[in-house]
Amino acid sequence: MNKTVSIISASFNDEDHILATYESIQAQTFTDWEWIVTDDCSNDKTYELIKRISDNDPRVNISRNPANFGSAVSRNNSISRASGAYLAFIDSDDLWHPEKLERQLAFMGENISFTFTAYDLIDKTGNSLGKTVDLNQSGLFTYEDMLRKKATLGCSTVILRSETFPKLEMPMLRTGQDYATWLGLLRTGEVAYVLPEILTSYRILPGSISRNKVKKAKRQWQIYREVEGLRFFKSLECFLFYAWRAVFRK
Repeated sequence: MNKTVSIISASFNDEDHILATYESIQAQTFTDWEWIVTDDCSNDKTYELIKRISDNDPRVNISRNPANFGSAVSRNNSISRASGAYLAFIDSDDLWHPEKLERQLAFMGENISFTFTAYDLIDKTGNSLGKTVDLNQSGLFTYEDMLRKKATLGCSTVILRSETFPKLEMPMLRTGQDYATWLGLLRTGEVAYVLPEILTSYRILPGSISRNKVKKAKRQWQIYREVEGLRFFKSLECFLFYAWRAVFRK
């Protein structure tokens, strides 16, 4: 029976971190995986690094866009080449803890199709920022829950059962396409279960959208109105929940 995990990544100018990301995948206690990376026309040495990795590890499958199309196109390119029973996602500067895949697959068992975990934050050099996300969450999350951002649901923590989502494709957004994707999956009636264990370290880089609250808020509103097609007052209601949680969430 196919139990392979297809690990989906998009890379762009990640020469300082992508080797560490690969090493965190290579260190997994669950070893039946393939890492599918699409480089978004990096202009540093990222592609050369992943090419070298691929030459030495047959589980690594790489491709390169002819131009910089954005992470949605790159992730979809990677998804289209996946063959595993599960899809996992990791950004090309984040890190997995060694038991991440093993612990999360055991949690999913035979019945859960969509799961995510808690994570902690690190800086560009890998030092802890002393902050954890989704660690105090429990249970399951619906479409309405995630419209209101009751959980953060970090992309690099997600695992999906492939047969449940056979036509997965991320929307063509330059940023926030992962959140929009999760909403699309949950809109069908599926639910996302949280495993409240820190199994991923999310790297915060200077100048990233994760540091820019105004851009994040604009992206959130765009997804409500243009992607989900919510009416104005429904969008406003959800946005107020999102803003409150962004300010007061610990």
